[in-house]
Amino acid sequence: MGDNARTIAIVLHDLPLGGSERIAVRLANRWAALGRRVTLFCGSRQGPLAELIHAEVEVVEADPPIPRGKGSRKALGKAAAAFVAQRRPDILFVPGNYHWPILPAIDALSDDQRPGVVTQIGTPLYRHGRNALAQIPYNLKTRYQLRRIDRAVSLSDSMTDDANRALGRRITQCIRLPALDDDDHAFVPPAGGKLILAAGRLVREKGFDVALRAFALLDDCDAELVILGEGERRAELEALAIELDVAERVQMPGYVSDIRPWLERARAFLLTSWYEGYAAVIVEALGAGRPVVSTDCTPAARELLSDGVNGRVAPIGDAFALADSLRAMLQAPAPDPRVLARAVDAYRLGPIAEAYLDVFDAVVAKRAGSATIKRFVPGRAWSIPAGRRAPATAARFRSAWRRSA
Repeated sequence: MGDNARTIAIVLHDLPLGGSERIAVRLANRWAALGRRVTLFCGSRQGPLAELIHAEVEVVEADPPIPRGKGSRKALGKAAAAFVAQRRPDILFVPGNYHWPILPAIDALSDDQRPGVVTQIGTPLYRHGRNALAQIPYNLKTRYQLRRIDRAVSLSDSMTDDANRALGRRITQCIRLPALDDDDHAFVPPAGGKLILAAGRLVREKGFDVALRAFALLDDCDAELVILGEGERRAELEALAIELDVAERVQMPGYVSDIRPWLERARAFLLTSWYEGYAAVIVEALGAGRPVVSTDCTPAARELLSDGVNGRVAPIGDAFALADSLRAMLQAPAPDPRVLARAVDAYRLGPIAEAYLDVFDAVVAKRAGSATIKRFVPGRAWSIPAGRRAPATAARFRSAWRRSA
């Protein structure tokens, strides 16, 4: 393969059903199928995603295992750095903002031990609820953590612009979220009833209390709401459904491994989160031919639903606006599922996995072609390792971040 990325390591804390982890596993499986040697280095190999990893993908667990907890990402970084120094992969892929705290340990490796590093930006850097003053130290911390990465991959054009601005250099490229399989073109006609589907962990940031209030405001005895998922707020949400007098029309079946059968029964999908990354569930719903009502919590809502054909976008936390959008959607004729599915045709795994490999290969080729930048001074010769910042510049970043943190 010449200067291509023949060996790829991916760092994951563990194997839950989180969005970044799930996408990383899907990509790892495809990269291995395309002939690359892929290793998942995990703090712990526990979690439901473990059963979805193909046999061609190597899984290495930290020894001893590192469960999530206080200081666990710093410990994961040290373990990952030791693994990388031993194995010497061509590329280290760091999926999602959650895993960025491992990067300082990777940066501490010597230049001959440190691989090309590509980081995914899975969550917008500018988030609802974070004011301009709080954004300054966040940006400085982000720039410090990502100061030596070779490339970044974002999930939307707006996230790309934000990342380049926050990082102070144009190293970010947009590659769409691989939420759909290549052969997943099957969908059923619109459901005849008024079942509204929501899904996610039963935690505050998913806004399911707002979903229940919006559903109650519909005041439509034929409508049903199904919330898939488990979490700490189940009892609180069940009590709220009783208080709102909608408990008989609300189902909470718990966690399901595949929401597609539920999407096929649904008339619409509802997303009420306070904030999300690039919400894969919007892509999955549209791919199944179902329209979406979403809060303005994710770039996916603005990019995929703003035309009013695929769905509607409401302000975050606004139960009245969500109810109005749901009411209008249920009263209008159901959209053609084929039109909705075509809107997300660019989110299929195959071409996206290859786009990532193009980035990895470009990083490896660049590092091979500029391993040293030589400068001549009469009477002596010396070199600066590629990608190394001047020490004074790095020191300024560290000082600025510490003063603002």
